[in-house]
Amino acid sequence: MSEPLSSAQPTRTPDPRRWKILGLVGVAQLMLILDVTVVAIALPHIGADLGLSREALTWVVSGYTLAFGGLLLLGGRAADLFGARRMVLAGLLLFAGASLLAGLAANGPMLLGGRVVQGLAAAILSPAALSLVVTLFDGEERNKALGIWSSLGGSGAALGVLLGGLLTAGPGWPWVFIVNVPVGVLLFFALRVHLPPAQPAPERGRLDVLGAALVTAATGTLTYALVRAGDQGWATAATAGLVLAAAVLYALFVLRQRRARTPLMDVTLLIRRPVATGTVLILVATALMIMVFFLGTFSLQDHRGHGALATGLLFLPVAAATMAGATLAGRVIGRTGPKALGAGGLLLAAAGMTVPVLWEPTAALVAGISVAAAGTGVVFVVASATALGQIAPHEAGLASGILSTFHEFGASLGAAVVSSMAAVSITGTDSEGFDRGFVAGAVAAAAAALLTLVLTPRTPRSA
Repeated sequence: MSEPLSSAQPTRTPDPRRWKILGLVGVAQLMLILDVTVVAIALPHIGADLGLSREALTWVVSGYTLAFGGLLLLGGRAADLFGARRMVLAGLLLFAGASLLAGLAANGPMLLGGRVVQGLAAAILSPAALSLVVTLFDGEERNKALGIWSSLGGSGAALGVLLGGLLTAGPGWPWVFIVNVPVGVLLFFALRVHLPPAQPAPERGRLDVLGAALVTAATGTLTYALVRAGDQGWATAATAGLVLAAAVLYALFVLRQRRARTPLMDVTLLIRRPVATGTVLILVATALMIMVFFLGTFSLQDHRGHGALATGLLFLPVAAATMAGATLAGRVIGRTGPKALGAGGLLLAAAGMTVPVLWEPTAALVAGISVAAAGTGVVFVVASATALGQIAPHEAGLASGILSTFHEFGASLGAAVVSSMAAVSITGTDSEGFDRGFVAGAVAAAAAALLTLVLTPRTPRSA
């Protein structure tokens, strides 16, 4: 049995407001995660009202997650340089404004523009909020706080589908965005009161905007290649060319980080075994989560004939399972260690995704994706605790940004892959594409479980 995960930092007097702050920034993070999946049920309605194609609908999801993920390293670096308090408050205001723009969208470009700005705001807010969690808590309390954080994030994805169904069936799809406005404003004023005063930054430097542009362009190119492959084919020269272009852009990003005076990220941080393992786990878990929600919502609505409200209600067990998996993992990871827990969560996800392929009824689909959601909830906690459990306070913003970056990249790639693999079912009437998507997810989860057993340290080493 592994030793409990604990911080490598010396004991210090805890902030008496830390749990209240965790609750507030947790709600903010919940809002950001909700916006990844809250549009899932609304997609068919958005497409009908604005005349958007399958590719355009995929970008309603991927445009947000791509901007979110591509700029998270920049946001994490900004939190370290300018202070987490400033970045949290600025991000909340920008997110509320962008949500209003998306909710008032009268055409596709306006909606996509709002989604991209939402992603930018989320990239400012999320790593700063997670940085506060890492720096406010120590030792076993940090493990519990990260468990709560992961539980909010994982369950938020499932609750987003429920909320999307309620709002789409009620006041209409624009309200899946407009609802963020009052929530964001209220959180802004509450956090202004409770957040500790900004501390002087331990270092000064510039933000690596070029590095952020390169990594965002690389992931955008790869995402476009995967989305396009659904219609144009996987084994084509165009798809291969786009994948090669993405690889070149990633290589240029790495070269930029090695040569920049103030790089966007410390590459040596990413190659630390706990951080590397955590980023791989968060990438896989988020991709699986998006695949489950994308396939589940389109299958329930377009193939099985359920309405938006019914689909949202059918996702209640998925939300409960995600929260249960994350909460349980947060409580036991200190005793079990991350290796077995992470592999077990991935195998559980793989088992759940095979159920809809073997059995056709709606009950089997809901049961299967609920089991898969419980598994991904476990993996979210393992990823966070493994990557962040040994991070020094001055690295908290950057490390949080790295982890959150791979979270959003996983969402972008998961949406792109599953949209392409299930294209025949999304645009048609049969379930062949849905089955193919679920099988791909199950195989990916099983392979990741084996990789987890190899990569994950039994007890994360001190940074």
